[in-house]
Amino acid sequence: MRRIWAGLGLLAVVLLMTALAYYPPLYASGYTPVTAATQPQIGVEEKVNLNTADEACLQVLPGIGPARAQAIVAYRKTHGAFSSVEELLEVKGIGEKILAEIRDYVFV
Repeated sequence: MRRIWAGLGLLAVVLLMTALAYYPPLYASGYTPVTAATQPQIGVEEKVNLNTADEACLQVLPGIGPARAQAIVAYRKTHGAFSSVEELLEVKGIGEKILAEIRDYVFV
């Protein structure tokens, strides 16, 4: 019985070593997992210009995903440059709640 357990232990070690050889840790390649602590946050000095930002830049804003970012850019193309941050309320999918979340992060 000891031989069986010893053999299984040795097999487990060999399998682990083989897996590590074929799948090196992601951290070794410079990968850093994104967590709430490491996710970049918008600072006051990094405000987003509503009149020049592309969809990718707009998606950094809280509550703005791909659909809302696309709606903002489409509104801007149709109606011209935003004259105020409050004009975002005219964009489909953006209401008072979303505007309150992003107001401090955008400018025109």
